[in-house]
Amino acid sequence: MSRNGPLKCYNCTDSRKETVVDSIEEKIKRVQAGEVYLFSDIIRLYQQRIYLYCFRLLNNKEEAEDAVQDIFIKAYQNIGHFESQVSFNSWLYRVSYNHCLNQLRRKKFQNQLRKLLRQDVTTKSAEQMVENQLFSESVTSALEKLSVEERNLLILRIFEDKSFAEISEILGKSTVTVRKRYERTRCKLREVIERKEKQLCVRTN
Repeated sequence: MSRNGPLKCYNCTDSRKETVVDSIEEKIKRVQAGEVYLFSDIIRLYQQRIYLYCFRLLNNKEEAEDAVQDIFIKAYQNIGHFESQVSFNSWLYRVSYNHCLNQLRRKKFQNQLRKLLRQDVTTKSAEQMVENQLFSESVTSALEKLSVEERNLLILRIFEDKSFAEISEILGKSTVTVRKRYERTRCKLREVIERKEKQLCVRTN
C-alpha cells in the first residue's frame, strides 16, 4: 500500500512488536487498542482476494487496484467500529462491495457490466462447475438484464465460493432472503438465455 495517509505507519518497526499473533481476531483487537502496525498483516492476508473481488465487480485492473487501496484505508479508518458479532471477513467484503457499488454508480460503468462475469475461474465444487456454464459468451447480452446487486450475489456465491450464511452477513440480509434472491437471479438469467436461444433458432431455420 503506497497511498499517502494512515497506512504509512504500518511500515514502522519495533523490536518489541514482533510477537506472533495467532488469529485475525486477535490482530484486530490489538489494532483497535493502538498497535496500528499490525494492520499491515491484515492487508497482506486479504489484499489479493479483495483485489480479485473488486476486479470482478469493476472489470478493470486499474480501477480495482485503486479500489483496494481505498477500501483498506476505509477499513483502517473504521476498524474502531468493527464488532466481533460479525466476522471480519464479512465486514471487509461489505466495505468492499459498498465501495465498488458507489464507484460503479458514480462513473456509470453500465457498458462495463456486461463483461463482469466473463473472467476465467477455477471451479471448486460440482455446483460451481454447473453454474460456470452459465457464464459463457452466449449469455453476455443476458447479463445486461441483471442489476449490480444481482451480479454481486452471483459473484459472491460462485466466484468467491461464499456460503449463504457468509453472504447474508456481507449483505446484511437473512439467509432465507439470500437463498431466495439467488434462486430468482439464476432463474431470471436462464429465462433470458432460453428466449435468446429460441430467437436464434428461428433466425437460423
